[in-house]
Amino acid sequence: MLITNATLADGRVRDVRIRDGRIVTVGQHLSHESTEHDGEETIREVDGNLLLPGMIDVHVHFREPGYPHKETWTTGSKSAAAGGVTSVVDQPNTDPPTVAKTAFEEKLALAQDSYVDFGLNGGVTSAWEPEALLQEPLFALGEVFLADSTGNMGIGTDLFADAVERATERGVTVTVHAEDATQFEERAHDDADAWSAYRTPEAEATAVKRACEVAADCDARIHIAHTSTPEGIDRANEAEMTCEVTPHHLFLSRDDLDELGTLGRMNPPLRSEERREAVYERVASGAVDMIATDHAPHTLSEKDATIWDAPSGVPGVETALALLLEDARKGRLSYERVRDLTAANPARVFDLSRKGRIEAGRDADLVLVNPDASREIRGEELHSKCGWTPFEGQKGVFPEWTMVRGQIVYENGEFGEPVGKNVRDS
Repeated sequence: MLITNATLADGRVRDVRIRDGRIVTVGQHLSHESTEHDGEETIREVDGNLLLPGMIDVHVHFREPGYPHKETWTTGSKSAAAGGVTSVVDQPNTDPPTVAKTAFEEKLALAQDSYVDFGLNGGVTSAWEPEALLQEPLFALGEVFLADSTGNMGIGTDLFADAVERATERGVTVTVHAEDATQFEERAHDDADAWSAYRTPEAEATAVKRACEVAADCDARIHIAHTSTPEGIDRANEAEMTCEVTPHHLFLSRDDLDELGTLGRMNPPLRSEERREAVYERVASGAVDMIATDHAPHTLSEKDATIWDAPSGVPGVETALALLLEDARKGRLSYERVRDLTAANPARVFDLSRKGRIEAGRDADLVLVNPDASREIRGEELHSKCGWTPFEGQKGVFPEWTMVRGQIVYENGEFGEPVGKNVRDS
């Protein structure tokens, strides 16, 4: 396949030749090749539109096994493909939790339905089976929960330290959900803001600091999931650990909770508008390594409860890149920064040498975008099984097509075939 006249994130106009699922050449005015090898029967003239490496979302909850009424590998990966995400990493708090070899194998079998490539994280509980689990082709260990969240997998410091040591011995990165439950503050009120008041910003900053100290003692590298405060980001940076920010912590704040209600409940919760702005500044400046969605769908009926009883989590895998591209269209972010946050940096941090860039030798995981085609986000038009979005009415720039290892999996509302495979398979 030859893609011609594509504008890359840095503004260069280039042609891209693909063979056997890999990029073989990136150059100017590449000539059509008709070879016995593949015939190069397909030429895609893309009229100068923006060609990006597919997003690598290192934090999703596709809910299988255990909760297929919320999401499945089919619906979740379709949502990913329609949003320009070409690799996803599923977290361990399913049912059963991914803390043993048998649970990993069960999830791996379900993931064969994925339209995009995937990684599977192992989890840590008092019942985990580290020797067997760490021999599986894990993407990473975690998110390791330092406070309870959906799935009740919160653990103490001693078990966390043991897990970091074991994972480091195996060369496996640990990702951490950092909140300190001792700094949660019970509040009397029951309005939509109560959850944010309860799970305090200080709880995150304290837990990030402690997790980084444990990692340093083990001479280990950890990755901090969904940092929601400038203080948490700064603690990770000071310790020379990596971190991610979610779209909901980047684009939403406590000011939105009156409208969102329980649809705005997640862990960690939304923060003040002042903190949101400070988080955005760190994302734009380079202090944050990547955007990851923490895509965690629940049904509307499940969310129709009090703020204390509703489950935590929001969908986001289909809208993340679209929201970032809208801000790039407005000039708030550069397209190069969007590329780095969504593709190049995740590939670098998690050692995906064949992903994350448009260059020879990399997988042809590509997304084509008309950067001027901005439209309103509507939950009913998205592909997640839950059917809603916390970004209802905001604007985004969505892909025209998404390619995984040279195969079109989404184009103008239509889907190809499931082609996903484990990114850790050699």
